[in-house]
Amino acid sequence: MAKTALLLIDFQNDYFENGAFPLVGTEAAAQNAKVALDTFRGRADLIVHVRHHALESDAPFFVPGSHGAEIHEQVAPAGDEIVVTKSQINVFLDTDIDTILRNHGVTSVVVVGAMSHMCVDAAVRAASDKGYQVTVLHDAVATRDLEFGDQLVPASQVHAAFMSALAFAYAEVISVDEYLKRQS
Repeated sequence: MAKTALLLIDFQNDYFENGAFPLVGTEAAAQNAKVALDTFRGRADLIVHVRHHALESDAPFFVPGSHGAEIHEQVAPAGDEIVVTKSQINVFLDTDIDTILRNHGVTSVVVVGAMSHMCVDAAVRAASDKGYQVTVLHDAVATRDLEFGDQLVPASQVHAAFMSALAFAYAEVISVDEYLKRQS
């Protein structure tokens, strides 16, 4: 039987309302992630919280030691849950997350967090490339509006584009409810 870990990526205060870099739908994504988190806690499965710390001295957000860089209270680590700090977009670069997962016998990861088009995308692709079976809980992931040339791309379209791309070849992309129904 595959051992599964939940990866909660960058649910940090700066991405929430009144943060330095708020996303669209972060609160709803965190609420859904909390449901998954409670399920993993109830099963005593491995939980890994990932946080980003900016290395630049003039970083606009995720400044180490700031309130904005802290993991949001709704999905904050509890007990002995692992916290991995990264400074790259991809959590598998320059961290020990792969070693942590392998040392715990993990072969499958469930990914939630932010942002769809950056850290979640990079983590999912890297995890798949490293041989993990990957599931993304799409309604527990948030992003933001983007611009391309003179076009404004709404967050919902950014999210849909990235979730569909990941579902094409890198991960199973399903809702939290669908995932939980399969677990019962």
